[in-house]
Amino acid sequence: MTEQATARHGHAADGAADEAALRAAVEEQFASTMEDLQRLVRIPSVSWPAFDPTHVAASAEAIAGLLRETGLFDVVDIRRAPVAGGEGTDGADPELGQPAVVARREPRNGRPTVLLYAHHDVQPPGRDEDWSTPPFEPTERNGRLYGRGAADDKAGVMAHIGAIRALAAAAEAEGRELELGIALFIEGEEEWASQSFGNFLRENRDLLAADAIIVADSSNWDTETPALTVALRGAVAFNMRVQTLDHALHSGMHGGAVPDAMLATVRLLDTLWNEDGSVAVEGLTSADIDTPEYDEARLREESGLLDGVSPIGRGEILSRVWAQPAITITGIDAPDVANASNTLIPSVRVRISARIAPGQDPEAAFEAIQNHLRANAPYGARIEFESGDLGQAFLVDTSGWAVAEVRGAMADAWEREPVDMGVGGSIPFIAELIEEFPAAQILVTGVEDPDGRAHSPNESLHIESFRKSLLTEALFLARLDAREG
Repeated sequence: MTEQATARHGHAADGAADEAALRAAVEEQFASTMEDLQRLVRIPSVSWPAFDPTHVAASAEAIAGLLRETGLFDVVDIRRAPVAGGEGTDGADPELGQPAVVARREPRNGRPTVLLYAHHDVQPPGRDEDWSTPPFEPTERNGRLYGRGAADDKAGVMAHIGAIRALAAAAEAEGRELELGIALFIEGEEEWASQSFGNFLRENRDLLAADAIIVADSSNWDTETPALTVALRGAVAFNMRVQTLDHALHSGMHGGAVPDAMLATVRLLDTLWNEDGSVAVEGLTSADIDTPEYDEARLREESGLLDGVSPIGRGEILSRVWAQPAITITGIDAPDVANASNTLIPSVRVRISARIAPGQDPEAAFEAIQNHLRANAPYGARIEFESGDLGQAFLVDTSGWAVAEVRGAMADAWEREPVDMGVGGSIPFIAELIEEFPAAQILVTGVEDPDGRAHSPNESLHIESFRKSLLTEALFLARLDAREG
């Protein structure tokens, strides 16, 4: 242990929790924790509408069963809430989101309450041939567990459950009762935009109210170094249709005189970026965030950037992905190569996904991007926008007691001081947590690492990092159990 970690460990041992017993419990239970994780990974709980929803329901039932087995909770339930904008009309039932698991035990003797969040739904697997092993058959190889959801985010679910189990076992070994209040919210649709999240919070506010909230859906700095996520970019995603013709034309008869929609779309999209790949949209802002050292060699290693392909953007590399905007074209509706004909296409539909810097309002960012596209439409092409999916950015207030406690737990579990890091991705629902629970301290942690390939083929979990992340949370909960509210 570091000198600081040794001091913290000795101090905590004087409190209600015997941390030696806690560490022993984590180790003794780790094999069964991994078995439960693998059982969850085998359930293909994809929450997207095109997939069988019974798998998401089965995943929720499995997790609820694990929580009931602990015997610690006053309430364990599976609940659903109406999706935003999905309220029924003319007496029809509202459209409901996917099933989430909730649980709660009330605090005793003035102890605080902590809410533990993760999600049990997963991304679609993609093509089986892109996986080295079947996506829903968990496979251990070279110290990693491969499978869809192995890292994102069923490992987050099991970090919560494993930490709770260890905390209970340590308390039992000491002959005492837990006094910490614990609530859990294991969401079932995070990978499908958390469409019922706000309604779910409002309907279950009393069940989920807490002094501190752990959102276990982020990453560590690397497999040797823990991290607390303190900044997340916001998100703006929308569809755009570009039209130049009222019907398709023979490309030989009119090509060279009539602009088709693909030509207009390609030229319009190109205006979104400067020559160096940085975003060229007026009105999108950047944030001032301190970044650790991170060089191009590490970027290449972690991203798989091909030899000879240059990075894009301006400034420090981590500033580009934590504190600056980015725009990506994630989909195009147009004839595929197999069905290509010598035709001038009348209209093209594209999906535009933007990440915006912490501090920028997503509605203002959406308006800035639309204004840019309208102003730069070539040849008078007609442009239509579909309503955007907007997500708030997030900056952590690092001055609270919960941040200090989780940093100390990370240092003790990993035997290395944690890094405060930003993440280029977005977790838009954090803004809704802040709105519903303004007094709660929010901690964004995770079990992923730079080589975990979440959302991609061959997603995997670094098993030793998972062990340390689980121990981190167990130590954090134990120290809260010794803390007066």
